[in-house]
Amino acid sequence: MFDRITFDSTIMGGRACIRGMRIPVSVIVGQIAHGATVKEILADYPDLEPEDIQQALEYAAWLTQEEVTTG
Repeated sequence: MFDRITFDSTIMGGRACIRGMRIPVSVIVGQIAHGATVKEILADYPDLEPEDIQQALEYAAWLTQEEVTTG
């Protein structure tokens, strides 16, 4: 489902990263949230591909799916 999102306990403490690199998903999503464009992020992180950013956003959206129950 998320083939570009990796988890490795030896990289960034096991946080969700892009393709085994030391670029956490949270950094990418945070930059987007603060107004950075895909072009700006790609310039800052030349090892990234546009698909990495798209999948980081998709992963973040997946994480926020909540099931609300009322008791």
